[in-house]
Amino acid sequence: MSDRHASCTFRTKAAYLGIAVLVALLAAPVLAEPLPPQVSAVAIPDGQIDKAVAGLDGIAQAILKQSGIPGMAIAVVQDGRTVYAKGFGVRKVGETAAVDADTVFQIASLSKSLSGSVVAHQVGAGVIAWDTPVVAHLPWFALKDPWVTQHVTIADLFSHRSGLPDHAGDNLEDIGFDRRELLERLRLLPLEGFRDTYAYTNFGLTAAAESVAAASGKTWEDLATAVLYEPLGMNSTSSRFADFEKRPDRAFGHVKVGGGYQPKYQRQPDAQSPAGGVSSSVNDLARWMTMILQDGEFNGQQIIPEGALLPAITAEMISSPSYAVDARPSFYGYGFGVGITPSGRVLISHSGGFALGAGTYYAMLPSAHVGIVVLTNAAANGVAESVGASFMDLVQFGAVTQDWLGLYTPRFNAMSAPAGDLVGKSPPEHPTAAGKLASYAGVYDSPYFGEATIREVDDHLELSIGPAGKAYPLIHWDGDTFAVSPSSENEPDGSLSSVAFEPNGEMKIGYLDPNGFGRFVRR
Repeated sequence: MSDRHASCTFRTKAAYLGIAVLVALLAAPVLAEPLPPQVSAVAIPDGQIDKAVAGLDGIAQAILKQSGIPGMAIAVVQDGRTVYAKGFGVRKVGETAAVDADTVFQIASLSKSLSGSVVAHQVGAGVIAWDTPVVAHLPWFALKDPWVTQHVTIADLFSHRSGLPDHAGDNLEDIGFDRRELLERLRLLPLEGFRDTYAYTNFGLTAAAESVAAASGKTWEDLATAVLYEPLGMNSTSSRFADFEKRPDRAFGHVKVGGGYQPKYQRQPDAQSPAGGVSSSVNDLARWMTMILQDGEFNGQQIIPEGALLPAITAEMISSPSYAVDARPSFYGYGFGVGITPSGRVLISHSGGFALGAGTYYAMLPSAHVGIVVLTNAAANGVAESVGASFMDLVQFGAVTQDWLGLYTPRFNAMSAPAGDLVGKSPPEHPTAAGKLASYAGVYDSPYFGEATIREVDDHLELSIGPAGKAYPLIHWDGDTFAVSPSSENEPDGSLSSVAFEPNGEMKIGYLDPNGFGRFVRR
């Protein structure tokens, strides 16, 4: 036998042996105890977490000064209790009222994790299951594909794997559609791969939450209060904007204006309440983090059964694939972000942000029984994440490993850049004249965005669109094309878009056209 043939024979036998071992393992009974315990390559010495907590004042003050934001609040929980809770700065620029640990902030997308907790409670109560189809209790809900409509589950929408496009429906909220009207229009959107693509959606998750609420016989807002906020004693927490607006100790949202921050806008997120409409304080959120880190238990009471909570806080979908062979991927559970830190520890976290004035973040390290939440009253700019990342560095490594604010800020700035196809462009030096303004006036319709009206007002045109009816002046650009500067959560200050009138009676609005729905037909 030749050496080459002998080598091939050996490899073949080894392959068969490997298959035999695999078959034997698969056939073997399930072990009563899990295989080797969870380990981390980097140990946390005694006292290191205490030092991290002691360093928070300096971190917060330095980042507050460097960023220029008006205020923030921070809480830390460790081993089942709140060990740090403090406010910094002011609630509103131009006023002296200070932020404290009970100041109520809009928490934006941290709402998703609280909502995942609410659903986990209902799973534990047997009201629904994570794999319950949404239409089982929300029969009017539909997506573009009838098969997907019948099979998409609560878990699918809470893990952003339904196939809906990224941030589906957000622009409908901007122009004033309420929750029901908006969710009904999701059926018009194109779908990508069902359960094999990740695309973050506020209103997909909201649809799932509405199904859970319907199964429970309550409104979502009442359900969240009954099964989560009240049992945890989160007395300053609500899923209703009206409650936030009435709080005497509340933070006002701020946006960057010139070199500083101003309370220019007020975000009203009731339409997407389960995904982004919660308001809370760091003291309240510390109670919630304590419950999560104790597998659903709080003050000796099992708020959420451990088996119902575990699927929500573990990896269910790849949210960010590895961009290099040595890069760690990111994952998403059911309303919770899940990742692996450089120390080899699981990190449960989520960011939240409103372009109109909120930046929030929490991070929990279950293996160390520690968590931090950071709430700010300025448009999302990486401040909350920088404080959280710096603290988690101190917990795991005893030192801050890098300039987190310098790393995060440009990325957040890119995400909140002005929108529209004319941003950064200049109008023609010698534009073609427009037609008579009255020739463009009229009512235009879109199956997705609804009614848009063009009016001639004095010497210019105005565009109003959607139920909100907010009017924007149109500035002539070139020929039958005009420019509009929309202003909303998804179109920050500086946005600039074309509004083009076509001979066939159609009007195309550039900033509303990412999914091909920016065309409106004249009545």
